[in-house]
Amino acid sequence: MRSFYFDTSIWLDFFEDRDLPTLPKSKWATKLIERIVKENNKIIYSDANEEELIGQGYTHKEIEDLFEPIGGLIINVEFTRTQFGKARDLAHRRDIPIFDALHALIARDNRATLVTLDNDFQKLKDIVSIKRPQDFI
Repeated sequence: MRSFYFDTSIWLDFFEDRDLPTLPKSKWATKLIERIVKENNKIIYSDANEEELIGQGYTHKEIEDLFEPIGGLIINVEFTRTQFGKARDLAHRRDIPIFDALHALIARDNRATLVTLDNDFQKLKDIVSIKRPQDFI
């Protein structure tokens, strides 16, 4: 079994129609999730993802409803104080957002491949395996 960890933007691409004419982000996210289902893999979802979704205007109930159809794929994890402290330091040293650093640490600590389209994560490729959704489809 393989584990994946989605940057919050991938979840937004999946839940919202965020395709662009030359960048079918929603389509890629959907196809990746379909492949994960087919191959019986798992997706790590953290409270860091949830905090970012709330920051985008989603309520806890809306988030719960969005995840209900794919709940069997999801492994919920909570970040630790240690991870948050390391993320804060890493974000400062590499000039990236703290949640990007936190996502990378959570993915690494859960032995998951981090899936993202955000180029900031390239600064963290020495910490965790980073792939784009289209790399799997």
